[in-house]
Amino acid sequence: MATQHKQGFVFTGWHMLGVMVLFFGTIITVNLIMAWNASHSWSGLVVPNTYVASQQFNGKVAEAKALAASGIEGSLAIEGNRITYKVLDAKGVPIIADDVLAVFKRPVDERKDFSVDLQPVGQGLFVAEYAVPAGQWIVDISTKRDGAKVFHQTLRTVAGGGVQ
Repeated sequence: MATQHKQGFVFTGWHMLGVMVLFFGTIITVNLIMAWNASHSWSGLVVPNTYVASQQFNGKVAEAKALAASGIEGSLAIEGNRITYKVLDAKGVPIIADDVLAVFKRPVDERKDFSVDLQPVGQGLFVAEYAVPAGQWIVDISTKRDGAKVFHQTLRTVAGGGVQ
């Protein structure tokens, strides 16, 4: 007597083609999504010219060390639409300046960066009215007197109010 065996699943070339399309299609799709997110979430621009920046690095480090050794301290406050910056020397004496510029930069994107000139309202106290958008900011503050740099400070802060 001849017995007939029912044949089970047979893996064919069409099945292999489907496996390869799904496998490589998944990899390609993930890479495309990641490339799109990378190109739309960060400018990639750290400095306009890396060679020039490398030549200026040691000078900037020496300047930062000299400013740190001076003992001058600055404190920034963002409350509502008001930006307040107070600068005191090592002995607690207010710093007199005629030009204070605060440059607000997003940590990962330069499209929403902006600058604010702070006006003196008292000795060592500078204020500006500006609606700072909510989120994380790197604030680069330059304090000058008669065109000469008195103090330079970079702070990282989070603004809670304002526009998203």
